[in-house]
Amino acid sequence: MMTTIRRLGLAVLVAAAGSAAHAGDTYTVDPVHSSVIFKISHVGISYIYGRFDDFGGQFTIDTDDPTKSSFELSVKVESVDTNNKQRDEHLRAPDYFNAKQFPTMTFTSKSVKPVTGGYEVSGDLTLHGVSKPVTFTLKGGDKVVEFPKGMHRVGFTTELTIKRSDFDMKTSLDALGDEIPIEIGVEAAK
Repeated sequence: MMTTIRRLGLAVLVAAAGSAAHAGDTYTVDPVHSSVIFKISHVGISYIYGRFDDFGGQFTIDTDDPTKSSFELSVKVESVDTNNKQRDEHLRAPDYFNAKQFPTMTFTSKSVKPVTGGYEVSGDLTLHGVSKPVTFTLKGGDKVVEFPKGMHRVGFTTELTIKRSDFDMKTSLDALGDEIPIEIGVEAAK
């Protein structure tokens, strides 16, 4: 009788541990199938487009309780690419990104809630040594695909706008826009 109770107790513990382990699935950003792009107004007449080539992150998606989901993204600002080497070097310099002193831009979620078509995510964006709260909607996450065989993937897209002056990046505000629209499209693999 005691052995049966111990086995039953062990079975309950194993089942509880198993269900906790499956409560959230962790995915790692696949930078080959992802993009972080931005644009900045130039003297109010056009836009210069750019991207970051080196970034990564992780998502934990809890479909049972989406509020327990989390999102993290880290971007190496040195990887800025506006298709002009001289401009990119200037953007890495102290009067813009200051890539040597502040090598990464990061986002870490603090709260997640489900919304139609995705998640509303709030958290801290750190850029140029300054952290500010941001909130945006991640669209997607409702479809998991297997590609290649044996690898499960999920994807999200979002658009948000930040003010670079909020992050102490105030050089040439008269010539270059303060508001920076950012588009992010990521695939992440489990």
